[in-house]
Amino acid sequence: MSLEGDGGEFRRAASRNVFGAPLEICSIKPLTGYFRNGCCDTGPEDQGSHTVCVVVTEEFLRFSKSRGNDLSTPAPAFGFAGLKPGDRWCLCAPRWQEALEADAAPRAVLRASHEGALQYCKLADLKRHAIDLA
Repeated sequence: MSLEGDGGEFRRAASRNVFGAPLEICSIKPLTGYFRNGCCDTGPEDQGSHTVCVVVTEEFLRFSKSRGNDLSTPAPAFGFAGLKPGDRWCLCAPRWQEALEADAAPRAVLRASHEGALQYCKLADLKRHAIDLA
């Protein structure tokens, strides 16, 4: 992510998806994204690379819980209602890759997945699990 000068002012460059096009919204309800802006945007402070927009499945929720990341149990103190199958969520790219290798990868929404996911995941693998390709 870079900053672009604009008449002496700086603004954040528009985020791109895995195809190099503008990043689309992943989910507003539940509100997702590292920055909780509905997008799988990322930055240097996002140590987990929350860049893959997925459609959560029961199988994936069980897998994630078995790896120590329970995404289905509500955590009201953090404003987290818990995920259920069918919810869209910005998932950490390394976790998606781990789930792929365990045959538990959820489907991906590539137009809403940040290009940063490609540091951890192959585009061909993401495409095989995409729900938004014709």
